[in-house]
Amino acid sequence: MSAPASTPAVEGRWYRPGTGAELTGAEARDLLLARDVILLGERHDRAADHLWQASVIAALAARRPVAVGLEMLPRAADPVLAEWVAGGLGFAEFLAKARWSEVWGFDPELYRPIFETCRAAGAPMLGLNLDRAIVRAVRNGGWDALPAAERAWLSPAPPAPRAYRAYLFAMTGGARPDRVAAAPEDPAFDGFVRAQQVWDRAFACAIAAARAATPERRVIGVIGRGHLEYRFGTPAQLADLGLGAVAVALPGAAGAVPGAGAIADLVFEAGNPGLAGS
Repeated sequence: MSAPASTPAVEGRWYRPGTGAELTGAEARDLLLARDVILLGERHDRAADHLWQASVIAALAARRPVAVGLEMLPRAADPVLAEWVAGGLGFAEFLAKARWSEVWGFDPELYRPIFETCRAAGAPMLGLNLDRAIVRAVRNGGWDALPAAERAWLSPAPPAPRAYRAYLFAMTGGARPDRVAAAPEDPAFDGFVRAQQVWDRAFACAIAAARAATPERRVIGVIGRGHLEYRFGTPAQLADLGLGAVAVALPGAAGAVPGAGAIADLVFEAGNPGLAGS
């Protein structure tokens, strides 16, 4: 399987955030391919992040079979994603059938490089997300409120550790006049944490299912960085599900907290040779 020639390597520098050690593009590629699951973070509204993701997917797909999971679409969109990869849909038709404007609020053109790369590489795509009504149910009523129909594939997340609650509290603005919760451990913050964990767990369960169904493929997750940083969110849920061979790569380390440990396994900063470089 070859990577599409239309997906150029993005210029930049790879390094390990824990040590600052730089890696060549080939070293970064090989480190990622040594894992069963590769999670690529993003800021949803940044075109550069999505070009970087597409470049990484292309480089990895050129050397190993991969499947690509998307936070942007629910599991119900899998048949439409299969049609897209098979070449049976134009982009506008794909977006309409996938109900993009209903399930994801960002410009689809931001993500088009990823879709085109997967189609050109023949990489299966899958939705990782779920209906927002399920998220609301668990946020308001706890995991006991998870609908029976979802329990076959989505298992409850273990309680969020204090460090994750602190991270989420800080990420969402900390204590402020318009917020009921005064601290990370405030019970008024429980609902928000549960909602975040529903997404974390859903992404992990879908990735684990894809890995089990096609063990010959590395599974790449395209997911917002707030679910990945410091391995708190989806990486922790994957570990709880028995998948520990997981790499997290982020486009930039903005917002890294001194003393909090490595924000990811690898960070990419724009400016020098990219993943395909040696």
